[in-house]
Amino acid sequence: MCMRSITFKRAIDVELLVQLSVALLRLATCSRKMQLRRRNCLIMLTTSVLVPFSFIFFISRPDLSHEEELVQRLAELQVRLQYLEAVYRARQEDVAALQPTLDSTAALAPAIQGLLRNMTGLRSANGLNNTQIKGLRMPSSFHFLPHLLDNPLSIRPAFLVSNGRSGVSVVLGIPTVRREKETYLLPTLHNLVEAMNSEEAADSLIIVFIAETDMEYVLQTARLIENQFPNQIESGLIEILSPPASYYPDFDKLKMTLGDSLERVKWRTKQNLDFVFLMTYAQPKGTFYVQLEDDILAKHNFVTTMKNYAIEITAKKQHWFVLDFCQLGFIGKMFKSAELPWAITFFQMFYNDKPVDWLLNYLIVTKICNQDKDSKQCKQDKSKLWVHYKPSLFQHIGTHSSLKGKVQRLKDKQFGKVSLFFPHVNPPLASATSDIRTYKHYTLSRAYMGETYFWGLFAQQGDHLTFTFRNPITLTRFYLRSGNVEHLSDKFYNTTIGVLPVKNVVANQNFTQEGFITVGHFDSLGIAEGNVDPRLGKILAVRITVQSDSDTWVILSEVSTGKKINFSNYYL
Repeated sequence: MCMRSITFKRAIDVELLVQLSVALLRLATCSRKMQLRRRNCLIMLTTSVLVPFSFIFFISRPDLSHEEELVQRLAELQVRLQYLEAVYRARQEDVAALQPTLDSTAALAPAIQGLLRNMTGLRSANGLNNTQIKGLRMPSSFHFLPHLLDNPLSIRPAFLVSNGRSGVSVVLGIPTVRREKETYLLPTLHNLVEAMNSEEAADSLIIVFIAETDMEYVLQTARLIENQFPNQIESGLIEILSPPASYYPDFDKLKMTLGDSLERVKWRTKQNLDFVFLMTYAQPKGTFYVQLEDDILAKHNFVTTMKNYAIEITAKKQHWFVLDFCQLGFIGKMFKSAELPWAITFFQMFYNDKPVDWLLNYLIVTKICNQDKDSKQCKQDKSKLWVHYKPSLFQHIGTHSSLKGKVQRLKDKQFGKVSLFFPHVNPPLASATSDIRTYKHYTLSRAYMGETYFWGLFAQQGDHLTFTFRNPITLTRFYLRSGNVEHLSDKFYNTTIGVLPVKNVVANQNFTQEGFITVGHFDSLGIAEGNVDPRLGKILAVRITVQSDSDTWVILSEVSTGKKINFSNYYL
């Protein structure tokens, strides 16, 4: 009976905490008519209600496991409250901008008013009532980016597709630009979406920032995303935006720094400004912000892993600034959204001077390192604010950088082994033939048996890859994947899938030229999948037919007569 009472009490406590967080959320997002003293009310409410509740929780949970659960929950609320306070401060800024100057003598204490009357006639008496007193003009983004003043639309997105999702736990920012050779954006988005479970997808936001001002290209890219992810666009999981051309300065007038070429200075300067725009837009959308790139792989349930780790170290009273879930560049860097303005302002100040990953490092050094200590001590101090998580949750898969001519082959060794092919148990074959010349030992028959992948030289129009079964089978579904994470562009383009029913062989008496029925084709991701009409009966062969010449080699990394494997299984 006592245990039931304690359990019931815990349930009530949890419900009270939830109600408290909801109440604070409503308070933080109230209208612009709030007065500045509301901030003190918020602090008093948090102190007077949350602290007693915390005490009640601790004394009612003698079990250590329950206490640890409580600490985790309180840490989560602490980070959430920090985010809500940042939202509240934004509302205060709106109020301050609209509020007229208050009468400077109205709120003076009686003693001060008496002293003022005794100073009548003296110039110093006018110091409190001076009509020339104006508010100080504090530095803002316009001081660091003065060109923004030339156009009032410079800081408004030129393009935005959004369902208005906000208040999520994790916001994922993905900047993408036009690449000369190949794009990795769609495979990256597929991987991220399929690596999330339903709860993560409901509590996350993916912002795709198309950092281009060519509106035709922006619309084309947005259309590709919408066609591939209609459900995610509709639910609000994915948003798309791009900046106006007036957001960027004249790149031909940049200051030359670090001894770099003008082309490289332009590239890294624009990247810094891209991050600033994306972070500024994302900052009020959720509790945590994670910076990603458009050419990565993520491990399964990565959102939960990141969120739980952030809460865990927060519960340990560790005041972190960046959580690093990838050892490369700016990939997988998590910030508390409430503290993003630090990074945004720093990047604005030095956007023309250094690359963004260098600036992040200098920001941490400025915040924590002691000039009187050596570099070893600085490194130890930095690890308190810049915390690395192992093993890495993200891997870089791109080869061709957005900087013209730059080849980027860096890999995060902490991520683990990445699978280049996916084996399946398929029906026995009589033969596997290819008109495409095979490279080394990467044969079609070995790919079918799951021993490796097929790798062939340039495919030409009319080339066939044919799998002939030892015995006719009932084929209900097929799944074929071309390309792999090391050679994303080695895919089948404009290529169809055909099946040969036994009844067609008997009717046509011509195995090689007629009788095949087209049942599918490879899409833009290099994947062909679909169902086979059971009315076709037993199937004797499956054939891949190239419809046009290809400028790349081709890889067939998965052959399956069953269901597909998710993109999240690109890693082991």
